[in-house]
Amino acid sequence: MSVRMRSPQREQGTARPDLVPWATALLLTLVAVLVLLSLLIGTGSASVGHAWDYLAGDPGARADAQLRLAVREVRLPRTLAAVLVGVCLGVAGCLLQAATRNPLAETGLLGVNSGAAFAVVVGLTWFGVSSSAALLVWALLGGTAASAVVLLLAASGRATDSPLRLVLVGSALGATFHGLTAYVLLGTQSTFDTYRYWTIGSLAGVETADLVPLLPVAGLGLLVAFGCARPLSALGLGDDSARSLGHHPGRVRLAAAGAVSLLVGCAVAVAGPIAFLGLLAPYAARTLTGARLTAQLTLSALIAAAVMLLADILARIVLRPWETPVSVLLALVGGPLLVWIARSHRLSTAGASA
Repeated sequence: MSVRMRSPQREQGTARPDLVPWATALLLTLVAVLVLLSLLIGTGSASVGHAWDYLAGDPGARADAQLRLAVREVRLPRTLAAVLVGVCLGVAGCLLQAATRNPLAETGLLGVNSGAAFAVVVGLTWFGVSSSAALLVWALLGGTAASAVVLLLAASGRATDSPLRLVLVGSALGATFHGLTAYVLLGTQSTFDTYRYWTIGSLAGVETADLVPLLPVAGLGLLVAFGCARPLSALGLGDDSARSLGHHPGRVRLAAAGAVSLLVGCAVAVAGPIAFLGLLAPYAARTLTGARLTAQLTLSALIAAAVMLLADILARIVLRPWETPVSVLLALVGGPLLVWIARSHRLSTAGASA
């Protein structure tokens, strides 16, 4: 009688190099199609046909001021925002799961979401913040400041040598910010009304001018993220093996956490807290790429961008003429999927190779 043994590589997901180029091409095509649909579909009076005429360069459609407002000033910015938020959360989630070696690690673990929320409440309550652009700035500053505090505490306590301790520091600080936010909101009803709209998670009202200052921040985060791919791949073999290859686990995790903070800070500033996307996109990418982290980062960014675009399109048409917050749709899909992942035999460690 023979017993078939499963290899560790099979348990963690075998890399499929033949699928990665095809998957990348397919996802790029899907994102392009969804971008077009996002420009054509909306809650306003501009129909799909009229929007298509405008995009095709029809002179009559181009002369229509209302149509130009709907396509260029409303739909185009939120389409760009959906792509930006999706790419940032997809890459950040994949990077965080690799750094912590936890396939269920979520992008809010470093305190970025709670730090951004606390900063928004402070700006609304004591600094008279009212415009969406100002809220975006406060959210970005709060998120990055919270993650900076987490990284400083982790570095000073050598917590970065343990991925679990890094997550614990982030969770503790996040809980602290959450409590402070609730305390401030208890005495300010007007602040609560504005904060409630921001924290529900939506792309409505985003303007192109709001996105431009975030592009350098997101670009830096992506650059650091892909630069961490090879060192994190070495960490997937274990800290001792990584040290023998010349890598410093603590510094690598600090760099990865810094990239995650920048990326999640940009996403939270644009759309508010978005749950599940940074968890599910890396999982889907890992089923196609195996343990190769660079391919995981690329496919995770494309998958998250496609999901974010699709969710935003559905948010405009599910409850016409009103909009459904995009975070609600993602939660309705992400919750059951997370339960299925946790109960399935596919749950595996996030081992990585370059």
